[in-house]
This record gives sequence, C-alpha cells and structure tokens, in this order.
Amino acid sequence: MQLSSMVVSRDLQEVSVLECILSGLQMEVAIEAEPQRVLSRLSKSKVDALIVDCDLNGSFQLLRDLHCPDRKPKTVPVVLMGHSHQLDCLDESGALFAFTKPISVERAVHTLSAARSMILDERLRYQRTSLDLPVLLKCKGRQPCTAQLINLSQNGMQIHVDRAIDAHATQLSFELPGARLACQAQAEVVWQDNAGNLGLRFVKIAPQQQKALQLWLAQQFLAN
Repeated sequence: MQLSSMVVSRDLQEVSVLECILSGLQMEVAIEAEPQRVLSRLSKSKVDALIVDCDLNGSFQLLRDLHCPDRKPKTVPVVLMGHSHQLDCLDESGALFAFTKPISVERAVHTLSAARSMILDERLRYQRTSLDLPVLLKCKGRQPCTAQLINLSQNGMQIHVDRAIDAHATQLSFELPGARLACQAQAEVVWQDNAGNLGLRFVKIAPQQQKALQLWLAQQFLAN
C-alpha cells in the first residue's frame, strides 16, 4: 500500500523538488495552493503526511485549525518548510519535522524519509493482516490443540477454536507464508466469544522472531 502526501504551497520550484523526492519514497503527492481548501480535502481523502509552506498566507491559521480538538478527521503528521526564522514556531505548530527553504535535496530527503518511517511504523502497529493458517496452542494443564488464524498484527492475533479455552495464558506457534522462521510466543487471552473466536496479545516473543514478524507484516502492507 502506497502512502500519500499533500504539499500546501504555490512555490512551483520547491513543489517540483518535493514531488521528485516523495515519488522516490513511494509516496503519492497531491498539491494544494490554497490553505483554506486543505481541511475540506482532508475530510474527503486519506492523507498520511501534510507538508506546509510557511511562506503561504493562511498557513499558520491552517496549522491552528489542524490541531483543533474537535476537528475530524484527526490530525495528520505535519512537515513544515520555510525560511529559518519561520521555523522557530515548530513546537507551537504541532509539526513533527521541518526543513528550510531554499530546499536542500539532501536535507529534505533525510527529513521526509524520517517522516515516512514514522508514519509507516504507526500504520503497521495497528495493521491487521487476514490469514488462514493453523496455530498450535499449548495451555497449561491441557493437551495441545490446533486453532485457525484469522488475522495477525505486531502485538497479537485473532484465532478460531472448535472448543472453549478456559486458560488466561497460552503458548503458541505458527509459520508465516514465505518466512524462514517459525514464530513462537507466549500470549494472553484478552477476549473470547461464544462462537469460538479469541483475541490474543503477545506477552513474550524472541527479539529475532519479533523482527521477522514485523518485516513480514511490512512486506504484506506494502504489497497491497
């Protein structure tokens, strides 16, 4: 899945540079020259990162409106660009990143790469991938049983079992398609319904396996 961005600027030269950089980072780019139209566009389409030119009249009002507690949809990550004296307000603006004008390609690449990594990490933290795989469960005092994996995230999974699980904790193991490493983890049951569906949260997983799981989930996310 490709991430998306919006550049709020009328500076055609700087916009052209940003389009090249963002495209190289596999981020879709939308351009908006009027800050007054940004909120309306954000309400109609998903934007993962907003790059705001501080030289543009209305940009600071836009930043205030973006961080209004009652605004929907919620605030998107903001990157400021402007001259050095304009970026003194970084903390007040709520922006997470900034770079100066005229744009240094090296600096902009570094800043936007960091912003993209943060956005991707945040998306992956809550991303759930649907799967239909067997999971081996071992609950204390009970015979091992096989469950069916429904979806998987960095922090846990949803499974389906044919019989009720009365334990609060379980050990589980499963193999990811195309991965070289089988995953094993200790998990706790956080919810269970009468239809045999359970939500499990990982409480202990080896660092190597956690890293392999994160990488596999990231690959699935970017491939969709």
